[in-house]
Amino acid sequence: MSILSNSASITRYKVHGKMKSPVLETVANGLTKNTISEIDNQISDMAVGWTSFEKPFQPDFSGSLFVYGEYFVFSLRIDKKNIAPKILKKHYTVEAAKRLADSGREYLSKSEKKMIKDHVINTLSLRIPATPNIYDLVWHHEDSSVWFFSNLKAANEELETLFSKSFDLSLIRIFPYTSAFLSTDISDSQRDELQKISPTHLFK
Repeated sequence: MSILSNSASITRYKVHGKMKSPVLETVANGLTKNTISEIDNQISDMAVGWTSFEKPFQPDFSGSLFVYGEYFVFSLRIDKKNIAPKILKKHYTVEAAKRLADSGREYLSKSEKKMIKDHVINTLSLRIPATPNIYDLVWHHEDSSVWFFSNLKAANEELETLFSKSFDLSLIRIFPYTSAFLSTDISDSQRDELQKISPTHLFK
């Protein structure tokens, strides 16, 4: 989801850990090393990586292009290839019929069926372009805050994994409990009481 959308879903995070110095170089290296890879014309069915905010299909992090004032702004891109079940069935049926005709047999073994299916998936994956999904991210380093423009579970999980891999920092998702726990306005005893709280199930 884009920052510039008329409406936006946002997940707030607190960054946990100490950034290696120099900060700009560390961020740039993390982004560059984990830039999205193009998987069109490849067998891979999914790719996850960073891309540029302004040019998501031409990622470039040179010259601190991800810096906007006090903020780091870039995007998470998830590319997926989706093969429709009916298309897969069609090509599998044709390929299996050819295999039977060539062998003169009436049935295929379980391993042969799997091999044919894998072959069909790989062949189709080379021909089907990946669908890109782009989710913007704003990072205020000094405040250790991140705003991620998506509430989708899969996208958030990919973000948390890639962020840790790229910067050796962890993300703590902010919701009422974590917000209270991380607050500097509560005492140690109050924080201990928070840790004892268990969830209440409203519906059984």
